[in-house]
Amino acid sequence: MKTIIITGASSGIGRATAHAFLEQGWTVGLIARRGDLLTELAQQYSNAMALPVDVTDAAGMEAAFAKFVAKVGRLDALFNNAGIFGPTATIDQVDIDDFDNVLNVNIRGMFIAARLAFKHMKAQSPMGGRIINNGSLSAHSPRAESVCYTTSKHAISGLTRSLSLDGRAFDITCGQIDIGNAETELVADLNARIKAEDPNADLMPMMDVQDAARLVLHMAELPPGANVHNITVMASKMPFVGRG
Repeated sequence: MKTIIITGASSGIGRATAHAFLEQGWTVGLIARRGDLLTELAQQYSNAMALPVDVTDAAGMEAAFAKFVAKVGRLDALFNNAGIFGPTATIDQVDIDDFDNVLNVNIRGMFIAARLAFKHMKAQSPMGGRIINNGSLSAHSPRAESVCYTTSKHAISGLTRSLSLDGRAFDITCGQIDIGNAETELVADLNARIKAEDPNADLMPMMDVQDAARLVLHMAELPPGANVHNITVMASKMPFVGRG
């Protein structure tokens, strides 16, 4: 039985992805801050383990990973997903504390999770595993007034490349999925902000979050000799390509 830890599993892409893996028989460690939502999800499956912890809490994350591996025996994959969007504003209007908060979750939190996954995958027998980082279209092209989020997602592209390189000697692969406008609470909130500023504005096109979840599952289920290093999936009518 394959095993995976999913961060940010209480809602959005993380929750949808957890359902996809659980329904395919994977044993899934569910990490997020909201323990009540994790418990509610875990109670639906015999192959789920709720691990409530803040991804920025290094000691708490280490304990959560250790608890999961001790129970299931090994860690085959990590979906490094937890993240926040942060303020919508031009850089001169962004509070430094808000900027620090976005980087703390989106970079430090993902670094901590990847570090722990790498450690366990390197030490286990047989050695190896797969890390899948959740990037964003913002890792390639920003949306307006997203300087904090965009900065963080460019950093994740660098994290993915470094893990891909450093993991080769230990049979640890790393890939990144860049998702554009999956229908989640985060995107719904962005649409609400747009509507609040201009009631006549067009809302952002969205895609079914299940389509993104199935793609993460496909990446994880590839044989060890194959890896999706980077893939983009987005709402078909997003103005990402061309002059828009």
